[in-house]
Amino acid sequence: MRLWSLHPKYLDARGLVALWREALLAQAVLRAETRGYRAHPQLDRFRAHSRPRVAVNEYLRAVYAEATRRGYRFDSGKIGRSRTRERLAVTRGQLEYEWEHLMRKLKKRAPRLHAQWRAIALPDAHPSFRVVGGGVATWERRIERV
Repeated sequence: MRLWSLHPKYLDARGLVALWREALLAQAVLRAETRGYRAHPQLDRFRAHSRPRVAVNEYLRAVYAEATRRGYRFDSGKIGRSRTRERLAVTRGQLEYEWEHLMRKLKKRAPRLHAQWRAIALPDAHPSFRVVGGGVATWERRIERV
């Protein structure tokens, strides 16, 4: 499960569709509608929110907005109630790590997007997050470069 802390505008089509599916799965886990992925470490970020289900719905809302901007037809009916001003924290180190990870993916599968975004040092965070100081999150499964 990859729930990007990066703004969804940076994702290629494949990545955006995958993010939508993964966030819907996260929503199902937080609603106790599935038995799989319950212990996934990325969900701890949402569980730390005062209203975890509202937080994941807000996360989905931003993914839906990006998909709509691109002309995709995601089903907004799958997004539960939301509206919270409380944002989740993401460390600068986590954002930087995810950016490097995404750039490696885009270099292989979407070279034009890679060229478009590669000059960015620190990308925008997903609207559900506020950037705070710190390194890579302890839950992150680091992918070593070869």
